[in-house]
Amino acid sequence: MSTKAALIRTPLYAAHQSAGARLIDFGGWEMPVQYKLGILKEHKNVRENVGLFDVCHMGEVSLRGQSAGAAVQNLVTGDCSKLDDGAALYTLMCLENGGIVDDCIVYRRSEDNFLIILNASNRQKDLAWIRENAGGAEIVDESDETGLIAVQGPHAVELVSSLSPADLAGVTRFRFASEEIAGVQCMAARTGYTGEDGFEIACPADATESVWNALLEAGQSLGVEPIGLGARDTLRLEAKLSLYGNDIDESTTPYEACLGWAVKLDSGPFIGSGALAKQKAEGVTRKLVGFTLEGRGIARHGYSIVDRTLADGSQELGKVTSGTKGPTVDKAIGLGYVPTAYAKIGSTFTVDCRGKDIPATVHKGPFYKRSEYHG
Repeated sequence: MSTKAALIRTPLYAAHQSAGARLIDFGGWEMPVQYKLGILKEHKNVRENVGLFDVCHMGEVSLRGQSAGAAVQNLVTGDCSKLDDGAALYTLMCLENGGIVDDCIVYRRSEDNFLIILNASNRQKDLAWIRENAGGAEIVDESDETGLIAVQGPHAVELVSSLSPADLAGVTRFRFASEEIAGVQCMAARTGYTGEDGFEIACPADATESVWNALLEAGQSLGVEPIGLGARDTLRLEAKLSLYGNDIDESTTPYEACLGWAVKLDSGPFIGSGALAKQKAEGVTRKLVGFTLEGRGIARHGYSIVDRTLADGSQELGKVTSGTKGPTVDKAIGLGYVPTAYAKIGSTFTVDCRGKDIPATVHKGPFYKRSEYHG
């Protein structure tokens, strides 16, 4: 465990203190888990209004030079050849055996300049992996010089646009623009991790707090609030978005994790493409499913998924990887790996919640869909 004195702080640490955040050790970073509203109200505010998230702990690595495009294509499972300047792509980096090194977003700044945003817990591991496998491309770690703020919710686009002279509302999903926001040159990407619309704003680290404060001030009439890691987790789980280290890791493959749509085998060889092509042809023996509990209880990470109808009455099928009570959907929801025979929509099994058996049913798609709540 990290000691408090050794925890890394983001450029927004002082802002979190001023806002009364409860700070925790999050993978070696001192991060806000919640503010004065509390997790449930923060979750609700993002679904109904707009919330700000400190995601400065994420990693930013650029690949530059004539071989940058080829290097990125070798590293990730998606087809980067279809990206034009200003386009972003959700994709994966895999081991030779198909295990997931990380899920990430690739941004094409220009033909010879690509940015990859990495999960915070994997920053150093991913950077080493990229350096080892990027061929002749120039690798630049931009993480410490970059601040990152996620603005999410029904009023997110309106809020960000109000602080820019550019038409940021015209930036479509998985596109980005380099424009001035609150007087600071930023990269605004129409991406997010909550199931809501919004932007992720990258800016110089030393200007992050001024952008954050400007967003809070300009968003008062829109109901803006700072949001902690607690609500970030419930929001992403309702949207059925995987969390690295819980739902995906080097022991899982994209096809097992139901992320096969992010694998483009015809884009040319990439690290892991051979193993993934073989797995796609042969099929997988387990899959990551979303499920709802049909009784009182909450599925927590590590709880056993079992089938009590079998002869021995206790066969373990797998483990819960993520679980919570979804504040918006008002259901106990979870993710976990089960044998493919149990992965069909409507299939049932049991979750052992601390010795109490709770029936569960496999759910189709995200638990929360923005269109069903916002029209």
